[in-house]
Amino acid sequence: MTSGYARATRLADVFAEAGKLSVRTMIIDVEPLVASWRSGQEALDRGIARVLGEVRLLPSVRAVVFATNSARRPSAVPACDGLQVRYLESAGKPLRIAPYRDLPQPGVVAGDQLPTDGLLACRLGFFFLHYMPEQTGVPLGPELMHRWGELVRPLLFRRPDPGSPGDDCAGPLCSAGPAAGGRPTQHRGSVDCGRWCEP
Repeated sequence: MTSGYARATRLADVFAEAGKLSVRTMIIDVEPLVASWRSGQEALDRGIARVLGEVRLLPSVRAVVFATNSARRPSAVPACDGLQVRYLESAGKPLRIAPYRDLPQPGVVAGDQLPTDGLLACRLGFFFLHYMPEQTGVPLGPELMHRWGELVRPLLFRRPDPGSPGDDCAGPLCSAGPAAGGRPTQHRGSVDCGRWCEP
């Protein structure tokens, strides 16, 4: 699978797209996909159980990694038959990639931040699912990083020529984008598809 990009506004869209991609690994950003930034231990534990319940419905997935740059940890990391489950606190995204080297491919990174989650996906050659729900109460730090990420997005994910299919999508520089003769794909449903096909 070539690296690519798509936006999702609902958590259900993240799992639906991962299912369509038939990925074997999902790397999931903890805040806000699993639990909100200001939530407590119980919310984190419930969120991990909920997400694992959704992941188990995807037959291709063999590994799931919960990754956060914060120091918070769940009470326990649940074990799932046939599924490798890891939790990485203080993950150092996107600088540290050693913890992900032995994961089965293809894979997807699902997260809300381009500078951390998006760059990690590019470095690993994974598809990036950009989780962008409408939400309030976002802490100042993540909000500022999100705004900065939108500014640098053109450097990470190049837009195709205006008027081409999927012209408000974005294709990654780290795969078969226009410079490599790729072509943008069409949108699909509620997911803003930025995938590039091979020439």
